[in-house]
Formats: sequence, C-alpha cells, structure tokens
Amino acid sequence: MTTQQLHEQILQKKSFLCVGLDPDLAKLPAHLLRTEDPIFEFNKAIIDATHDLAVAYKPNTAFFEAYGLKGWMSLQKTITYINENYPTIFTIADAKRGDIGNTSSMYAKAFFEDLSFDSVTVAPYMGKDSVEPFLAFQDKHTIMLALTSNEGAFDFQTKLIDGKELYKHVLETSKTWNNSQNLMYVVGATKAEYFAEIRKIVPDSFLLVPGIGAQGGSLAEVCKYGMTDKIGLLVNSARAIIYASNGTDFAQKAREEALKVQQEMEMIMNYR
Repeated sequence: MTTQQLHEQILQKKSFLCVGLDPDLAKLPAHLLRTEDPIFEFNKAIIDATHDLAVAYKPNTAFFEAYGLKGWMSLQKTITYINENYPTIFTIADAKRGDIGNTSSMYAKAFFEDLSFDSVTVAPYMGKDSVEPFLAFQDKHTIMLALTSNEGAFDFQTKLIDGKELYKHVLETSKTWNNSQNLMYVVGATKAEYFAEIRKIVPDSFLLVPGIGAQGGSLAEVCKYGMTDKIGLLVNSARAIIYASNGTDFAQKAREEALKVQQEMEMIMNYR
C-alpha cells in the first residue's frame, strides 16, 4: 500500500484511527475460550465491528508469540483475514525488530513476504545496516521508533548529544538512508509537546502515535502539533477499544469506543 492510498482511505473514512490488536487470553470474553482459536475469533470480531471506522490494524506480535506456535498461527490467520476481507486496510506488525543486516533481512522477509504486512515497527539502536534491509521492500513501510510514550523513554531518547536530543539525531540520520521515503516514525501521544520539533525534521512523514486512551494522551494536542496537510498521522488505540467489555457484547462495545474516536477525528479534520 502506498502512502497516497493510505491518505485516500483516511479521507474516505474521515478517520486516522489505528486499532491495536493485543489479545490476552486472561482478558478475553469467557465464551471465546471454548472456541478452537480464541485469539483469532476475538480479533475477527473486533475487526468486523470496526473496519469501517479504522484505517489500520496493529497486531502486537508479543501477544501472539507468548502462546508459541498456536499464537503465531493466530497471527497468520488474523493478517490473512484482514488482507482477504478488507484489503484497503493498512496493516502494521508491531514487532520492534532490529538487528544486523542478514538478520534484519530475514525479519523483513517474514513480515513483508510470508505474512504480507504493509509495515513493521523497528528499533534503530543498531543503526543504518539494521534498518535498510526493511526499507528495500517496494511499497512496504518501515515504522521506526523515534520518541516513545513509555516512562523509560527519557533514559536515552531525550539525552543531549552536542546540544541536541538523541531522538533528533536519529530522525535526521534516518533521512540519509537508502529508500528513506519508505520510513514512518513512532511518536508517543504522551509527548505531544515534542511534535512541533519533530515536524521540523520530518514535515511530511506519517507518524504512528500510540498512547491515546488508556495511556492518557490527548488526540487534540497530537493533532495540533503533528497533523500535516495530508493528515500524516495514524493514531493507535488498543485497550480502550478492544477491552471495552469482556462480555458477549465485546465487539459492539469496541465499535462504540472506536466510533467515539473516529467522530473526534472527523471533527478535527473538518475544522483544521
């Protein structure tokens, strides 16, 4: 999927909502635990209930890998279901991979070719040769961690190096890599005051923004400082939507929560 196609979906749905799929068996509705594949059935129901409100889904691979082979099969079934039934949805493998070149090439192959995700999140700590193997795939997107929403982000990401925060060095350096036009960046919603500075470095790139909802980030603040003429944002919400209920009405409740976010997004888009 190209960024132009993604932008068209955003305009059509009046939404830049990304729904995070973080299935935890301990939190799933009890009636699903009696099915052959509770994780897939949960994901399928959430997707069916929200696909017209969301432009992207982001399975966090840790929540699948934790269940071994069965979990990995659930992930494969989930991405296949999205691709076959909702092919205009942008898919993100939230895997946070990043290793030396040969290893990164295999990670890229796994997510882009074997599983057919549109994008994957990567950690840039090992530098150029750990990210460029992902960037080599045409019409695929590499979403690089830039400034994250967790408390520990301040341990390294905002440290000054030659008078400039480390995350700014990372952003600037990434623009020099081969196929850098395929880069998107993760910027946490709880760091809304940093968006203006980030946009000075990557004015047109899409930003994946976790931290709305349960983590306390403000959608209005993120949009105020981070939105571009072509929107340029994918705002993720996971727990607030997918765990809105743990009863048999979980999918309907998830839709209701997703609709609230979409309506706020539509209002912001109409008045920006």
